[in-house]
Amino acid sequence: MPGRVSVRSSTVTRISRKSSTQTLNSRRTTTAIIIPEETSATRLRTQICTIFSDAQKSNAGHRKLAAKLRKTQESCSLETANLPAKSDQIFGEDDFIVEVTRCIVRLMCVKKGESVGDRVLRFLELFLRYASDKDATAATEAGVDLSQVTLETSTTRLVSHVLSVLLPLLGSKEKTVRYRATQVVAHIVNSLDSIDDETYHLLRMSLLKRIRDKESIIRVQAVLGLGRLAGNEEDCMQEDADSDGGESNSLLDRLLDILQNDPSAEVRRSLLVNLPLTPGTLPFLLERARDLDPATRRALYSKILPALGDFRHLSLSMREKLLRWGLRDRDEIVRRATGRLFRERWIGDCAGTQVIDDDGSNTDPKAPSVDGLLELLERIDVLNSAAGNGVALEAMKEFWNGRPDYRDMVTFDDPFWDRLTPESIFMARSLINFYQEEQDDKYESLLEEKMPEVTKLAFILQRYTNDLIERIRYTNTSSDPGGDEDIVEQEFIVEQLLHIAKTLDYTDEVGRRKMFALLREILSIAELPEEVTRLVVDVLRNVNGKEATGEREFCSVVLEAVAEVHDTIALEDPTIDNEDESFHSARSELSDTPPTKPKMEEKDEVDNSEVEEAKAIKEIMINLKCLHIAQCMLENVEGSLQQNVHLVTMLNNLVVPAVRSHEAPIRERGLACLGLCCLLDKALADENLTLFLHCYSKGHDALQVSAIHVLCDILATHPTLLTLDTADPGLQKSISKIFAKALKGIHTPEVQCAATTALCKLMLLSIIRDEDLLKQAVTCYFDPSTRENAGVIQALSYFLPIYCYSRRENMDRMASVAAAVMQNQVDLADELEADEDMVGIGMVGNMLVDWTDARKLVVQDETSVSWDEAGKREGKAVNGDIHLSLAASLLERCFVHSCTREEKKALISMLGKIYVTSNSSPERLEEVYYLVTDAIDGKVAVEAVSRNALAKLHLALSKAMGEASKTRTGSEDSHDQTTTEDVQDAVSTLGPNETLGHEKKVDVSEVDSGEDGKDTLLDELLDEEDEEG
Repeated sequence: MPGRVSVRSSTVTRISRKSSTQTLNSRRTTTAIIIPEETSATRLRTQICTIFSDAQKSNAGHRKLAAKLRKTQESCSLETANLPAKSDQIFGEDDFIVEVTRCIVRLMCVKKGESVGDRVLRFLELFLRYASDKDATAATEAGVDLSQVTLETSTTRLVSHVLSVLLPLLGSKEKTVRYRATQVVAHIVNSLDSIDDETYHLLRMSLLKRIRDKESIIRVQAVLGLGRLAGNEEDCMQEDADSDGGESNSLLDRLLDILQNDPSAEVRRSLLVNLPLTPGTLPFLLERARDLDPATRRALYSKILPALGDFRHLSLSMREKLLRWGLRDRDEIVRRATGRLFRERWIGDCAGTQVIDDDGSNTDPKAPSVDGLLELLERIDVLNSAAGNGVALEAMKEFWNGRPDYRDMVTFDDPFWDRLTPESIFMARSLINFYQEEQDDKYESLLEEKMPEVTKLAFILQRYTNDLIERIRYTNTSSDPGGDEDIVEQEFIVEQLLHIAKTLDYTDEVGRRKMFALLREILSIAELPEEVTRLVVDVLRNVNGKEATGEREFCSVVLEAVAEVHDTIALEDPTIDNEDESFHSARSELSDTPPTKPKMEEKDEVDNSEVEEAKAIKEIMINLKCLHIAQCMLENVEGSLQQNVHLVTMLNNLVVPAVRSHEAPIRERGLACLGLCCLLDKALADENLTLFLHCYSKGHDALQVSAIHVLCDILATHPTLLTLDTADPGLQKSISKIFAKALKGIHTPEVQCAATTALCKLMLLSIIRDEDLLKQAVTCYFDPSTRENAGVIQALSYFLPIYCYSRRENMDRMASVAAAVMQNQVDLADELEADEDMVGIGMVGNMLVDWTDARKLVVQDETSVSWDEAGKREGKAVNGDIHLSLAASLLERCFVHSCTREEKKALISMLGKIYVTSNSSPERLEEVYYLVTDAIDGKVAVEAVSRNALAKLHLALSKAMGEASKTRTGSEDSHDQTTTEDVQDAVSTLGPNETLGHEKKVDVSEVDSGEDGKDTLLDELLDEEDEEG
């Protein structure tokens, strides 16, 4: 029988908090831990315990058990309607509450990971939700308005009593009790629809204390409960001051702070999933797209964003960031989730691919919509996201890969090409790229059907290029502010057409000639934008072919276009100066006396200065345009510079004068062109290395970055300029000097990042092998002043382990500088101010030991590889000479008087992680053995931990030396035996008067005896120990 409904008008529905007359301090004093007393077993206890016992066995029967427990609750409820005077009911509601609370309290000692505890919690949450629904149904049938009052039922009284018992346990010293108590409270909160004001404040205060718990599992449960309570923070922003201080205690602000700064990924992920989606919390939730934890990023892209609703409510920048971060994530699951979000949810919002019936339950997918796809491209701003390193092309690749219906539906007919928009032409380009990248016969046939012929595409390109040039010229001569937007869109259309033209097959000679003539004509247009110019040059290179003759023809055509551009701009408005001259000459003919008005003379001087300024600007524009075309051409040339007369002519007549120019923009672009020329000719590069070094030393920031890029490319292309023995020592010293200055942070962060990246590349290529630069690079990586330069940290984070693990000689260099790096770190720690922080010296030592571990070499050399009798390669113990060299350098540093106690402690802790093996060289083993012995005898280690580390290393060295001696002794005996058997076999095959050589017979006894008097290494060590004794 359902319970009778009683109402309390002083509370509100759903989880809320209203002002209360009690203070938090008074609540704290009145709340006590209520543990049910153990009494004799009753029928009610047996029944409830049986239900809980069955619930912990399996999740399958929880619904039936919840209904059974609900019936027991109703039978014990004080609100049973029309109870007869004499009834066989002997248990009341208080008995039921006590027995249920007794079972819940027994859960507090169950450790995390026990499945029985989790099953009981699921059952408890299910029962409370089921009982609350039953109470709400009974209240509705009784005519109670649930939006105005909070029900007071047997379930609410049960919850209040359980919470009064569990909330004090949240502060227990036992982490298991705290964890289970917080977990039960969180489940109870999430199972209820409403709660009274007093209980709300108690829950809030108790759970807020647990979000700072040292155990992450407890913080997870606390934020699960608080996330449910935080739903009303937007409704009531005005709160009372917290008991700990007078500052604002907004629950939502505290949870957002935890979401951003909690070190536990599980806590952040739990908050991400449970926080309410509001305009205030949405930016913080979307920040988790850059979370360090892959599971958190997966939760955002697979759960939060699909449930967010219409993506068009997001800002344009946030849409682009979400796509870029998701599609370029290092986790494959995140990338797949982002692609699915884009091609299913976002296209559904734009195309309206779901039709909802009147009842709101039936949905039928509509056919694919081209208009919806074009709107989606507009919503992600393809004008910007498709340019350069934009993400639009990657997003469309995922779209075409997962939506074959759209691939089959899209067609490129004549009306499509007549009404191109930025979105439609980008859709065509992305689909064509997808077909070509898949390399499938089916896609090739579809591509041939959808793609226009080369001749047709050439006419389309000509039409839209002419339109672009007309718009540019009209805008330059008029003051229409809206013309720039039209130019941007038209320029984007031309760029996409050129991208499509790059992928065409030019075996059709008629189409090739038409495209060649068109590109030649377009390239000579002076007003052509730079990006369009670059694409025209790239397509022209493909049209001419990749062979040497095609390259020479390509250079010839481009240089002719350069000359035409120069002449076109130079001849613009040729009558300006002539008009002035004709004016003066006519005036002089009318009057023999010169003009005496000073105002006319001043006006003439102003006019002349304006003319000169216009001519200077025009000349700069001429040279910049020509240099840009030449730079695009050089980026597409691979042949020798000296064997191409067109390139030599361009170098002498265009590039060299630009480098000597006094105008900074011309000089910078001329240096870029000169650097590209140096890549094509080693002699030219050798001659101009000094010039680029000078530009780096004396130039401004942008010129320094350009110069360091050119230097890196030249040395990577012509490594013999530094690696040969005949290389100029002064040049090597100058290059090392500029990199050393860059690592010290003397220049701006951009210059330091460019120089560090260039140094990493050259050291990975083994072009630079300077140990001092390596030491400075490692020191720069751990330097606190470099922490703000993310580019430098990222480059060094990738470079240092790859550099060490790639080659044994690189690992040797790292081992040789490790002691110096540790010394620099200790000195740097002493110089730090109180508010500064740096990486711990112990962590630095651990990373150095890891980088010099020969077992992590990607390719093991002959020292770690042997061959069996069948000729098969077999591995053996890795050679440990590198770690022995590291140990020797660290021990030698410990013997120096300037070595402080903290430094010795760090160095000796590194010795405890040294890899020692008998496969190392005997000389190295013996050297380190004696150094460790001296360190122990000299009492270098003061702490017990350091002494134990030295003793451990000493024991490992002794064991390795013994194994190495036995191995060498066995190999020498085997070698002697094999040699004797071979000689005996050879002698047995000879006659009595024959010899093995030409003059001398072989005495078997001599060969068998070997060298008399030679002891093994073990015997020598034993003899030395006897002598010392």
